[in-house]
Amino acid sequence: MMPSARPAPDFAAARRAMIDSQLRTSGVNEPWVLARMMTVAREDFVPETARGVAYTDRAVPLGDGRWLGAPLVQARMLAEARPTQTDRALVVDGGSGYLPALLAPLVGTIETLDAETAAAGRKGKGEGEATLLMIDGAVEKIPDSLARRLTEGGRVVSGLVVNGVTRLAVGRKTAGAIALLPLAEMGIPRLPAFDRPKVWSF
Repeated sequence: MMPSARPAPDFAAARRAMIDSQLRTSGVNEPWVLARMMTVAREDFVPETARGVAYTDRAVPLGDGRWLGAPLVQARMLAEARPTQTDRALVVDGGSGYLPALLAPLVGTIETLDAETAAAGRKGKGEGEATLLMIDGAVEKIPDSLARRLTEGGRVVSGLVVNGVTRLAVGRKTAGAIALLPLAEMGIPRLPAFDRPKVWSF
C-alpha cells in the first residue's frame, strides 16, 4: 500500500497563528505592522527545506552564516521605525531580504545593502540621504561610514549587542553621530561583520 502524501502546509493559517500567538501577545498591535506581516510570505525567504519552520518563534538559519530573525524581531523593528511615505530608507539586510520586503511599500524610497558591504563602508548612493536606517541584525557598533549615509536627525532601528546580550535599540543621528538606546532584550541574530576589533590585553 502506497503511503499517503503529506498535506501541503497552510502558510496563510501559519501567518494568522504567528500574528495571534507571537505578535499580539508580545504587544505588537499596530494594524499596519500586522497587515504587512500578514501580507509578506515568510516562507518565500527561507530555503525550501526550511519552509515548514518559517513561522516558528525563533531565528531560521539560511546557510553561510545568514539568518531570518524570529517574526517578533522584524515586527518590533517596524513598529519602532514608524515609517512614512516621506522616508528615504536604508536597510542593512541580514541575508533574507524579508525586512526590506516588509518595509518597501511603507516608505518613499528604499536602498538595501548586505551586511558586509555596509560594514566595510563601500560607497552607496550618497551621504546624508537616508532619513531612516534599519539594520536587520544585532551589531556591536555602527561604523561612521554608515552613519554618514543618514541625515541629521535621522532615525535608526537596529539590534545591538550589549555585554554579549542582543537587544532591540533605537536612536537618532545628532551632531553627526548616532546614539542608540537599548530597549527590550531579544534573540536577534548577530551580524559578525559589525563586531568591534578584538583588543589584546596582558
